[in-house]
Amino acid sequence: MAVGPGTLPEFFPVAGVRLGIASAGIKKPGRKDIVIFELAPESRVAGIFTRNQFCAAPVTLSRKHLSVCAPRYLLVNTGNANAGTGQQGMADAVSCCQALAEKAGVAAEAILPFSTGVIGEPLPVGKIVAALPDALESTSEVRWAEAASGIMTTDTRPKGATCQLDLDGHTVTISGISKGAGMIRPNMATMLGFIATDACIEPELLQTLASELGEGSFNRITIDGDTSTNDACMLIASGQYNGPEITATSPALPKLREALRAIYLELAHAIVRDGEGATKFVTIEVIGARDQQEALDVAYTVAHSPLVKTALYASDPNWGRILAAVGRAGVPDLDLAALEIFLGDVCLVRNGGRAEDYSEERGQAVMDGEEITIAIDLKRGDVAETVWTCDFSHDYVTINAEYRT
Repeated sequence: MAVGPGTLPEFFPVAGVRLGIASAGIKKPGRKDIVIFELAPESRVAGIFTRNQFCAAPVTLSRKHLSVCAPRYLLVNTGNANAGTGQQGMADAVSCCQALAEKAGVAAEAILPFSTGVIGEPLPVGKIVAALPDALESTSEVRWAEAASGIMTTDTRPKGATCQLDLDGHTVTISGISKGAGMIRPNMATMLGFIATDACIEPELLQTLASELGEGSFNRITIDGDTSTNDACMLIASGQYNGPEITATSPALPKLREALRAIYLELAHAIVRDGEGATKFVTIEVIGARDQQEALDVAYTVAHSPLVKTALYASDPNWGRILAAVGRAGVPDLDLAALEIFLGDVCLVRNGGRAEDYSEERGQAVMDGEEITIAIDLKRGDVAETVWTCDFSHDYVTINAEYRT
């Protein structure tokens, strides 16, 4: 079950980025569960990672490797998170990096590992290492769609986005894939995202973009309020587009930033649309806040309310649940007579109670749609924030109750 068509685009290849896919049989025999990214030597990589203190071994190791060496390969496995695995988990992540490094002829520190899947089980290093030759031999610039499928776990469909744009007479390509359907509440958002461009971007600016764009996209989505141990979102700039290096003062930067932002948002929204058991794609807009934190507090309180989410699944315009969530969000001195709450273009709450012109029929018409916007105007300031979420269905419970079976 997912919201919208969810078809993959025809990916534009990114010069300097090759992808390989193989089957290690980590969780299911024959499943393509190993993906590698082979990067041109000039490539630069930046990223953001989970803030969960029980972060997985590959997250810790990727952070370490990023600080000491220019990455040449990204190694992704599904079916096993290598999280909650202690010192052995770190040793296993190191072993996988060393094995790929030996086969590819690069330093082990030039490998960034990523894992997703079941927490607390030993990483099957032998299976992963055995699959590496096939992954390396299969590398190609055109395997984005297969890679999108190869990084899936409980996802029902692969997720990808791609575009090309002109920067001062030079064609720039951006392509990306993401995965995630449950255990999604970013600080980072379980999710992985990999976005690559052939532009040449100054390293400090690349990290600024990775942080800024991730914050406004993957860090604004939530399925169930659970921050994963393994989240990571990487931004790769291969530098192969034959144009000048883009810096913070380059005239071309605003256009590139907007193109990247569109890709980040498309990939983040695709995760919500494919949320475990999701039948609704829900936008929660909070405006009129005094500061960013209270705007986010209100948005996430509504987004995480099981009562709101189950009403959304039932297409039930039970606006009292939304009102209650806003009221318990912890906003100090909230003026109940001033704030307004909307469901689509229908005002639910005004002057501290149900809006005079509200009718159940109008509310029902909005709730019957697959895509719904809940807008909350706090009437306290000029700060606005948007969060994207989905409903809770019977399937969400089934998927997570049976996850390990």
